[in-house]
Amino acid sequence: MDERILKWLYDIKFAIAEIDAYFDQREKNFFEYRKNTMLKRAIERDLEIIGEAVNRIIKRDSTYKTIISEATAIVGLRNQVMHAYDNISDENIWSVLINHLPKLKIEIEHLIEENK
Repeated sequence: MDERILKWLYDIKFAIAEIDAYFDQREKNFFEYRKNTMLKRAIERDLEIIGEAVNRIIKRDSTYKTIISEATAIVGLRNQVMHAYDNISDENIWSVLINHLPKLKIEIEHLIEENK
């Protein structure tokens, strides 16, 4: 595997671990999340990092568009967070955290393990 791609996979892994760490001492609760602007901004920043890393990976090797589930949607979310910041839905971000991030975490860990 290309060393740059492996580095970006690790960037994704670390950003997901950071998001998980935000909830180490508490239960994931949408209403608490919604009230905590600092937490929302931190999570949005990590999602930007994940999206940018996926974007770089698929530009380097387009086969990753099918290897990483929802790769195009991940990049789209990054673009929305960066460029349409005033149009971000708390519900949308929460759905990503609960429904999509756990799957991405497993995929990324698998890709890293395969290519150590």
